[in-house]
Amino acid sequence: MPQVVIIGCGIVGAMIAYELSQVSSLEITVLDRQPPAQAATGAALGVLMGVISHKTKGRAWAMRQSSLQRYATLLPELEAIALKVPHNPQGIVKLCFEGEDLAGWQALQVTRQAQGWSLEIWQRDRLQSCCPQVVNSRVTGAIYSPQDAQIDPTALTLALVKASQQNGVTFHFNGEAKDFEFALNGLEQKTCQAVQTQTDRFSADWVVIAAGLGSTALTQSSPQPLEVRPVLGQALRVRLPLPLGDRTFQPVVTGEDIHIVPLENGDYWVGATVEFPTDAGEVVAESDRLQEVWQGAIALCPALADAQIMQTWSGLRPRPHNRPAPIIEPLTGYSNVLLATGHYRNGVLLAPATAQQIREMILK
Repeated sequence: MPQVVIIGCGIVGAMIAYELSQVSSLEITVLDRQPPAQAATGAALGVLMGVISHKTKGRAWAMRQSSLQRYATLLPELEAIALKVPHNPQGIVKLCFEGEDLAGWQALQVTRQAQGWSLEIWQRDRLQSCCPQVVNSRVTGAIYSPQDAQIDPTALTLALVKASQQNGVTFHFNGEAKDFEFALNGLEQKTCQAVQTQTDRFSADWVVIAAGLGSTALTQSSPQPLEVRPVLGQALRVRLPLPLGDRTFQPVVTGEDIHIVPLENGDYWVGATVEFPTDAGEVVAESDRLQEVWQGAIALCPALADAQIMQTWSGLRPRPHNRPAPIIEPLTGYSNVLLATGHYRNGVLLAPATAQQIREMILK
């Protein structure tokens, strides 16, 4: 049986493992230096901004559309084997502000309708009727995307790990991939024969690098190594005695790059900051930046001022340097090493499409 070694078990690595586990002829091993759903996945809000994105063609839109279509079948698949993943199917409300280019949204609405998706343009009165929690004089209306959604990234990753294990995938955590054993083939490329950790050796016919920021170190033996840089994001979890607005309609509300994400029992996630490294390459969570996001959320939904802050957290997102995200392609100089990394802020959204592409590359 062909042996596939996946390095990394965030949402992308776990999704690839599950997708490949549907192929009975493959033997799959997943390696990670820490438990699953850490790093970028553990800090993500899981907002799936696909239809509401202004990406309308090419790879960017194709991946978004494929992922949304796969999520529609994936969640029932997992639920059928008693792995229910918390998610919010009530869509995304994107607030519009004074000076907003509504012509651009109207054009996108027409494009999405032709593509088989729905967008609604709400005037202020419709927004107030549906989302009375939004009280801000600068808000003129909203764009509602009923087919976009939100999903708990950590819960989804853990469910994918369990489902993959049931399908025969082997996971090894707390073991960092250190080196590749390789041979030169007739095409003057290297063929990876095994992946080594500090204590073990894993034979490989295919290697998939889905290690986020760890991908940089793993590609240094390539003639074109990757440079994936960290971008920090902070978020918080808050609790209210009663849900915001209409308790029967709890979509994600987003405005000015601030997401207000309903959870259960009156809890909400609020985030996230976008903090780039300093010139020295350091990335440090700044409390002032998180406070700006929190105050911005209150400015959009004043009732949040009464919320109790339950938790704050931060995580580093993997952003490719000087090239588009994500990177899904063979590693230069290797015949059997594939890259599935550098998803930046869209790892949860694009994980299904990434897994489908990796599957196609292995089975071609």
